[in-house]
Amino acid sequence: MKQIIFILLFLIAISFNGQNVTGKITSVNNEPIAFVNIYIKNSKIGTISDENGFYKLSNINKETFTIIASSIGYKTKSSKIDLRNRENIIQNFVLSDDESLNEIVISGTLRPVTKTNSPVAVEVYSETFFKKNPTPSIFESMQNVNGVRPQLNCNVCNTGDIHINGLEGPYTFVMIDGMPIVSGLSTVYGLTGIPQALIERVEVVKGPASTLYGSEAVGGIINIITKKPTNAPHLTTDTFASSWGEVNLDVGLRYKFSENADALLGVNYFNFQNRIDNNNDNFTDLTLQNRISLFNKINIARKSNKVFTIAGRYVYEDRWGGELDWQREFRGTDIKYGESIYTNRWETFGTYQLPTSENINFQFSANGHYQDSFYGTDPYDAEQFIAFGQLIYNKNIREKHDLLLGLAYRYTFYDDNTFATFEKDGITNKPSIIYLPGIFAQDEISLQERKKLLLGARWDYNSVHGNIFSPRINYKWNSRNNANIFRVSIGNGFRVANVFTEDHAALTGAREVEFDGNLDPETSWNANINYVKKINTENSFITVDVSAFYTYFDNRILPDYETDPNKIIYANLDGFSVSKGVSLNAYIIFTNGLSINAGATLMDVSVTENKIKKRQLLTESFSGVWSISYKLNNNFSIDYTGNLYGPMRLPLLGPKDLRAEFSPWYSIQNIQLSKKFSNSWEVYGGVKNLLNFTPAANSISRPFDPFDKQADPNDPDALTFDPSYVYASNQGIRAFAGLRYTLF
Repeated sequence: MKQIIFILLFLIAISFNGQNVTGKITSVNNEPIAFVNIYIKNSKIGTISDENGFYKLSNINKETFTIIASSIGYKTKSSKIDLRNRENIIQNFVLSDDESLNEIVISGTLRPVTKTNSPVAVEVYSETFFKKNPTPSIFESMQNVNGVRPQLNCNVCNTGDIHINGLEGPYTFVMIDGMPIVSGLSTVYGLTGIPQALIERVEVVKGPASTLYGSEAVGGIINIITKKPTNAPHLTTDTFASSWGEVNLDVGLRYKFSENADALLGVNYFNFQNRIDNNNDNFTDLTLQNRISLFNKINIARKSNKVFTIAGRYVYEDRWGGELDWQREFRGTDIKYGESIYTNRWETFGTYQLPTSENINFQFSANGHYQDSFYGTDPYDAEQFIAFGQLIYNKNIREKHDLLLGLAYRYTFYDDNTFATFEKDGITNKPSIIYLPGIFAQDEISLQERKKLLLGARWDYNSVHGNIFSPRINYKWNSRNNANIFRVSIGNGFRVANVFTEDHAALTGAREVEFDGNLDPETSWNANINYVKKINTENSFITVDVSAFYTYFDNRILPDYETDPNKIIYANLDGFSVSKGVSLNAYIIFTNGLSINAGATLMDVSVTENKIKKRQLLTESFSGVWSISYKLNNNFSIDYTGNLYGPMRLPLLGPKDLRAEFSPWYSIQNIQLSKKFSNSWEVYGGVKNLLNFTPAANSISRPFDPFDKQADPNDPDALTFDPSYVYASNQGIRAFAGLRYTLF
């Protein structure tokens, strides 16, 4: 009733005051928003909305102008107004949350903290970012993140991993909701099959984080944060198809598991069964796949309001690539070449906050991975089980020390049919079992109001390799208004390698695998400097993020393709390896609906052995990404995304190999149009790989003789079949279209 009286008073008032603009400011949930700044662009006329969201601008002399509504925590909206031949107009605004402001991050310090206050630089990418270039998996979506590159490791089966700042996939630690669920055997599966409808955001930390996360967190962290069952939409569906024949379906369903438990169910299904060979090498350009993933997350409400959440995921995939006329009956034979992989994987993870007066959390995860595969005639059957648990105690002491203590334990069981799990006699099977207890401590010290120092250290005992110690130190300073943020970090990382679980090239059978001595753990030291500058103008919000990084490796394990063209030789590097470079990110949001997210990374990743320095294989010296979006109105938008990569040094078979030593400069660009018909329905479509870039047609060496039946056994430099020369997908230009439905 009060709102009706208020509107009547407004109408009476504006009839006596010449030209006026009135309206109401609401959220996407139709809740009124108070104290929103409403002003006319390039003028001194302005006001704020009242407690019910209403506003009024009076005595306007302009015939045409732009009115702007802005408020902290909400995305700025603007609208063009034409008052010619009209005395008054009603202009309402619906403001959506601005996820770029004060995001809560957890990956840098293992506790919730605003991105601005985090002493560790954390990049945050919301679900909106990934919708600008829809893909069947997060693995492919990461191609639009600066300094991060999805790397295909095989021309035939198209498995891959994630490179961060030029470091290979085994150095990237993948997590879901902060729990380490990914092992080397399944790097690609950690980012495949997660229903994107359930993803709230993805956090990326570049640089070693072994102090908190242990082994594998050498190059960086990718932490996939899923939505909470308590505030997720009741139903979300997202389905799209491409002109190549790909079909992808995502479904998210919120439901009541019990009286005290809310749950979130996610289903992802991807299917591609089209044999395409545009480069005419008689091999599939894109691996045929049939994949289903089920995800379920449950939040249990406790009387103490303490956290108890548990989740699980199951992934099944059948993928194969090879000669176009390959059939199932040829699996494992030398009649037709094919790489066929059956994968079964399950995961469970969760957090339970202990019923104590102190803040103590028990976090746990476990996963089992089973792979039945053939690479030509070479079988690879593997089984891996990992169990992980840790207790984390968080205590604030005298408001200046935020102390975090942790006790962790990790159990790894791995068995396969390769010599990696044989006894020294080469006959008796001996599965690998590793126990890894650890303890870590972290103290975030508030030196002054705007200065923080983070000290951390971790000790692990590997049952095979012994004691491993990894410290780190971080420092952060910010200006009074947070317009300038400066961070410095120095840390140590370590990694225990398992070649057969991490490097697809070791499995293909195209080359003989050889180990030169025992493989010792890799260690690294990293230094990182980060500077963030925020600039707000009348028409735009600008954030510039600049980083410089340097990583030095001891005992690095790199595959040697060059000593013998018929072998891959693995050994600890007798020398050192360095990854160094600078990166720049720029985020610009204009009040007219245009937004730009662009970044570039310039780096030098090298290996020095016997005083000879070489560029690391399959590593670009330059990469750039961009995402340009423009909203024509509240319901129609256009997104232009892309990346640019510099040349990479590629693995050749020897002096007779005619393939290029370096890849060319190349760019993958995409465009998308989206139309919302209501808060529930959205249609989108566009074109991927606009420039139709694909690698050279001769990327696979001797595709006509995949079993080397015609190779000269007396010529050590003779070329052989080799699918490991790969740096980009063979998938060319294609159209796509999709439909989203959301029930709040």
